[in-house]
Parts: sequence; C-alpha cells; structure tokens
Amino acid sequence: MPILDRAGEGSAYGNLGNAYLSLGNFKQAIEYYEKHLSIAKEVGDRVGEGSAYGNLGIAYISLGNFKQGIEYYEKDLSIAKEVGNRAGEGSVYGNLGNAYINLGHFKQAIKYSEKDLSIAKEVAFKYYEKHLSIAKEVGDRAGEGKGYGNLGNAYLSLGNFKQAIEYYENNLSIAKKVEDRAGEGSAYGNLGNAYRNLGNRAGEGSAYGNLGNSSVSLGNFKQAIKYYQKNLSISKEVGDRDGEGSGYGNLGNVYLILGNCKRAIEYYEKDLSIAKEVGDRDGEGSAYGNLGIAYLSLGNFKQAMEYFKKHLIIAKEVGNRAEEGSAYGNLGNAYGTLGYFKEALECHKHSVSIIKEIGDCLGEGMSWFSQGHDHEFLGSLSNAINCYRLSIKHFDETRNSLKSEDEWKVSFRDSYRVSYTALWRTLLKNGEIEEALYAAEKGRAQALIDILQDQYGIDSQSFSALAPNQTLTAALELLPSQAVFVALDKNKVTFWVLRKDNKITFRQKEITNGSADLLMETILKGIGVGDGVRCENRSLDPLRNDLSCREKPVSEKTVLPSSSSVNSLQPLYEVLLGPIPDLLQGNELIVVPDGPFCLAPYSALSESIRIRTIPSLTAFNVIVGAPDDFHSTTGALLVGDLWLKEVTNKKGEPILEQLPCAKQEVEMIGRILQTIPMTGKSATKAEVLKSMKSVALVHIAAHGCQKTGEIALAPNTERTSPIPKEEDFILKMSDVQTISLRARLVVLSCCHSGRGEVRSEGVVGIARAFLCAGARSVVVSLWAIDDEVTLLFTRSFYQHLVDGKSASAALQQAMKSFRESKQYCAIKHWAPFVLVGDDVTLEFPKK
Repeated sequence: MPILDRAGEGSAYGNLGNAYLSLGNFKQAIEYYEKHLSIAKEVGDRVGEGSAYGNLGIAYISLGNFKQGIEYYEKDLSIAKEVGNRAGEGSVYGNLGNAYINLGHFKQAIKYSEKDLSIAKEVAFKYYEKHLSIAKEVGDRAGEGKGYGNLGNAYLSLGNFKQAIEYYENNLSIAKKVEDRAGEGSAYGNLGNAYRNLGNRAGEGSAYGNLGNSSVSLGNFKQAIKYYQKNLSISKEVGDRDGEGSGYGNLGNVYLILGNCKRAIEYYEKDLSIAKEVGDRDGEGSAYGNLGIAYLSLGNFKQAMEYFKKHLIIAKEVGNRAEEGSAYGNLGNAYGTLGYFKEALECHKHSVSIIKEIGDCLGEGMSWFSQGHDHEFLGSLSNAINCYRLSIKHFDETRNSLKSEDEWKVSFRDSYRVSYTALWRTLLKNGEIEEALYAAEKGRAQALIDILQDQYGIDSQSFSALAPNQTLTAALELLPSQAVFVALDKNKVTFWVLRKDNKITFRQKEITNGSADLLMETILKGIGVGDGVRCENRSLDPLRNDLSCREKPVSEKTVLPSSSSVNSLQPLYEVLLGPIPDLLQGNELIVVPDGPFCLAPYSALSESIRIRTIPSLTAFNVIVGAPDDFHSTTGALLVGDLWLKEVTNKKGEPILEQLPCAKQEVEMIGRILQTIPMTGKSATKAEVLKSMKSVALVHIAAHGCQKTGEIALAPNTERTSPIPKEEDFILKMSDVQTISLRARLVVLSCCHSGRGEVRSEGVVGIARAFLCAGARSVVVSLWAIDDEVTLLFTRSFYQHLVDGKSASAALQQAMKSFRESKQYCAIKHWAPFVLVGDDVTLEFPKK
C-alpha cells in the first residue's frame, strides 16, 4: 500500500478511536489509537505519532491509569516541541494539568495550566512573523486581498472566526498558486488575526478553565470563580457556544461546593439551555446530571430523581456508556439518600456492569464501594464485605500503576480512604475482629512501606502475599511488649490492643460533644500550644510565612502549676487511654495513631508508661527487620546556630534570628560525642545533606516550618540570587527523601518537626521523610519549643542516652525531671517530644 494511503489509514484509525472515546468505550478507543500510532511510526508521520500519543493519554486517564496516561502525554509534548507545534504543545500542557489534578498534585497542575495559557497567548504571533518576513521581501507592497480574502474580512467583522479562517485559507492557497507573495503575506496576516481571535483566544479560555480546575482542587474557590469567569468571557467573545456552556457548568460546580445550591442551579440551567440550542445531547445529559446533584443537595429528592432519569435516558440514546454508568450511579445514590437501598443496589449493579465493560478500573472501584454501602445498610454484611474488598482491589490496581511516585500515591490513597474504613467497620459489625484489624492495617502508610521496602532491599511481593494472620503474627513477634492500633470512623474510636502472648483485644469509644479534630484543637489550646500560638520572634518570610523561630527563653517567673496542665489533658486521656488501662501491661507501649490523634502528646498521658508511635504495624516490621549492617553504629552530624542573616525580606530585613541556645546545645552534645558540630555559615543545606548520609546520629537544632516541620538551614553558597530563595536554605521533605540515610537516630530539635499534613498515610511531614530515607527512629517536636528549655531538655536526654538507656527511656526520664521541676513543669515545655519508629540504643565513645 502506498505511504500516502497508509497515512490516511492511520488517520482513519485515529478518527475511529475518537468516536469510541466519545461513546465512553475506552478499551476499543485504545485499540484504534494504537493502530494509528503504529502506522504513524511506520510512515514517519511525527505529527500523527504525537496526536496518537495524546489520544492514548486521554484514554488511559479516562480509565484511571494516570501513570500510563501521563507517560503518553509526555511523549506527545516531546514531539510537539520537536516539530514546532506550539498550539499542540499548549494543548498537551493543558492535558497534563488535568491529569495532575486527578492525582491531587495541584501545584504541578497549576504549573502546566499556566504554561498552556502562556502558549495560547503566544501562538498567533507565528503568523505575524511570516507576514512581516514576506512584507520585507516584497518591499512592503500592500496587496489588497480579493474574493476569499474580502469574505474572510467580512466574517471576521461579524465575529464568525471559524468561517473567516476557511476563507483566509482559500485566499492563501490561491496566492501561493499565482505566486502573489504580497497576497500570501496578507493572507498570513489575516490568519494571524483570525487565530488570535478564535484559536488562540479559545486556547487561552481553555487554559483559564484548567486553572479554575486546579484552584477548585486546592480549595481556592474564589480564585476558581475568577478563572472560570475569564474562561466564560472568552468563550462568549469567540462565539464558542460549547465552551460557554462548559463555563456555566464549571461555575455551577464551584457554587455547589460552596453550598450555594440555588446559584449553582442557575448556572446549570444556562449550561442546559446552550446544550439544547446547539444540539449537544451529550452535554444536555451531563447538565441534567449536575442539576440532579444540586437538587439532591437541597433535599428536593423528587426533582433530583427526574433529572437523573433524564440524564440516563439521553446517555442511552447517544450510546455514551461512560455517562450511562455515571447516571446509574447518581440515580443509585439518590435512592440511597431516600433510604430505598434495594432500588439503589439495582442501579449500582447496572453502573458497575457498564463501567466494567468500558474498562474503567477506578470507576469500577467507586461503583463497588457504592454497592457495598447499599448492602451494609440492608444488613447483608457478607455481601457488603465482598463489595468493599472488590472496591479496594480496583483502587489498589490503579495505585500500583503509579509505581514509584510517592506524592501521587499519598494523594490517591487519601482520596479513597473511605473504602478501607468501610471494610474494617463492616468486618467489626460481622464479628471478625482480627480480619478488621488486618483491613485497617492494609490501609495505613502504604506509600511509606513501598519506599522502605525499596530502601532496605526487601521483596515487596513476599509481604503482599502474606495472609492476614501471618502479618499479625509477624508484628506480634517483633513487638517488644504491647501495642495499641487506633482507628477513627467519624466520632467513634476503635482500639485493638496487641500483646506478645498473641492476644488481640478489641474496644471502642464514642467521642461525645464533638469530633477528634475539635478535641485535639481544644486540648492544644488548653495547654497553650494551639495553632494560633506563635513565638515572639518575627516570621515575615515571604517564601514561607509559616516558618517559626524557636521561642525566646521563658522568664524564671513563668510557672504553670502541673495540676492545671494535667486537668486540661483529662478529656484526651479519657478518649485515648481511658478505655484500655486494664489491658496494658509493663512500662512500654507502641501506638499506631489515626487522623488528628497522630499529633497527640501521648507522652503526657502517662507517667509510668513510655510511649512511642509508629505509622503502621507493617512499616514497623520493615524497619526493625532491616539488615543488621544497614544502620551505622558510629559517627554523628550535629547541626546548629545556622547563619541566617542573609535570609531577608524585600526590604533587606532579616527574617529569622540566630538561636544562641542552639549553639550551646550542639556544642554540649559535641563534647559528649567528641565531635565538632557544623555551625554558622558552614552548615549550608548542601553540606548538611552530604554529611548526614553515613552517620549513626543526626541532631539538628534550628527553626522549623509550622505546617510541615521542614527546616531552615544556612543558605547554599552557590545560588542564582544574592537573596536566598526557598530552595537555597529550606530542607524540604523531597530533599531528604532523595538521599539514603544510615542513621539509627535522628533528633530534630526544631519547632513543629513532628507536624505535617494528617492524611491516610499518617503525618506527611519532615519526620516521615527521614523514615523514608532510612532513619531507624526519629525524635520530633509537635509544637513550637522554647530555645533555653530545649537546651536543658536535650542535655538531660543525652545524659540518659550516654548512661546506656534507650531513646524512649531517655525521653521518659528527661520528661520526668521537667515534670517535677517548679520552673518547667508546664506541659508545653516537656511534652512536645515524641519518638517515632524503633527504640534504639547508641554507642558512645568513652569519656
């Protein structure tokens, strides 16, 4: 077959793929796109090859395979750059932005959407450049366009840009044939105007739409509305009625999220009206679905059901199987809200059948969850359990496609935590206590476990193949004494107490008068360390306005009676330890916390029991099961008294003050370890990262970030700007996770080093990053710490370490001495320190 015919054949396959994609048949679409790709490669059609990659990316994203989809988008982007297709390049950036939104990687999404917007504004200028070049060549002879050119001008003035472009293209073709270079230049100029008004403006509008999507995902709804309104304005300007309808739909979605259902309905009705006007039956169905959701939120169930049924009818009519599955799902949700769970179940069965047919793995997971919910409320617990397990199976399959991307995995797992919670909750209802514990454990710290297995060279398949009882048995064998696994479902706290005698005991506690979040907020404010409490030093950093100084030394007159502190912790004790005191034995306890309780000061809840936390039982198994020679036994890196005077605001004013007690702190530890600390200008971010890789102990005394615990070090000497940028001095989570540590103990003597975003993964902050990098245990602070008090506390801690005590015992003894003191007995001084991970003992040089 001639090459020309083969190219046409490939294009035809691409068109067939588009047709099946529009019908929601993603599997069939992929088959045709792959045929298009194969032929494009065969005949050397790079543009067609890029188009095929882009279409494959769209199809795989639709199936929930984000990793594969993004890989295809990247290939499409590479080819678009290679062939100089700037408009195509902008389009790919838009697709990448949408893909990262689905993964919860919102900053990356915004970056790509902004690139899309920039290119959309630029792309028309290529026509102007050609016009200019030819005008110079022919001596700027103004040749007036005839025929098609005049018609193009007429349609352009009417705002019918698409028709104008058709006439200008004909004008250009004729000018080339008659070798009218002036006419050719004029045609290029006219095309520039048309594309500026239509193609470019439409692309610009699309980019604003993508930025709106990113802003919604970040929770910045006011900004999203501004972007969507710009998108809507441009769509009206270029006469893009489809885009205008989509803009109304997006605005409706935002107002629905904000709880303004009536405003949302106004926009959805405009979207519906335009869809009817332009004959877009697919868009009409989608608008009916959105209206149904809005009316369901208003409690108008009858109207909601009518709209969902219309959505379903249209989806069937146009043959859009994906929309049909979605319509059945919405209808099922409506029946469930009304308490008609049998009807809901039938709808959700139809939904999962269709979604399975089109190969949408992620959608199938969501649909199985809905079925499980129906069965659970119908009292059919065994069926509910099976459905929830199928839901998790499909979510795990999608998650596995993300491979080594930690941030993606964390975001993805967090989006679908409800399935794991539903499974262990239903297993408990069914009396399967150990199975419920295993299900809850499987939902914890999955991304961390993946990294740790890779870090320690452990076969991940051997772990995943373990039966539930084998996993729990392994955990019990490695436990030094006892552990309590905590799980939250709304305001109900579930405890599994595990002991070395293989006994697992189950208890539950209801949080009265509020939620776990409210309880923690009240407790922290009660002891004077709530999020609103900031140190007296400045935190004016435009790069990190949440970067906190260690507090100034407390006055000797500041004494808070111990009894008042203890009383303020009583509600927390009653929830976290009150239900299980009779089950606890010995003087050591490991806690696997959940939700807001990941930030609880467990050490302050008991004087007799030393408590540490772990992200999950499996993560603990991996850490303590590391090869014997993996962690170092000698060497220390001590970092403190960082040089920060170069870190200034735009006015040149220093943002963070020096920490005099931090210098004394690391010098004191240096004398014990016979090690020279890294201080001042030498303790740059680059040097610290390089030096921490092989030592047994890492101790950092510095300022910390209130949200993530990330640490301020001395700025790198090699940088692009006189005023240090964030990447020059902030030790980020990503920086730590890229290195391989051998440290047995990392002590982060910094404000908020135990903080981070509380997610299904646990606390995603700097402490987790050090565990990911290979640290066996990490000591962190849950809130802002006083400079002088921290020096005294650290001195006591290391004195007990030198005496041969383990890290947890040394912490307990240091806390005990502060508890019993008059000056520092307030909980906020001694309770922020928490040990995460294994309980290690260090080898110190002889004095």
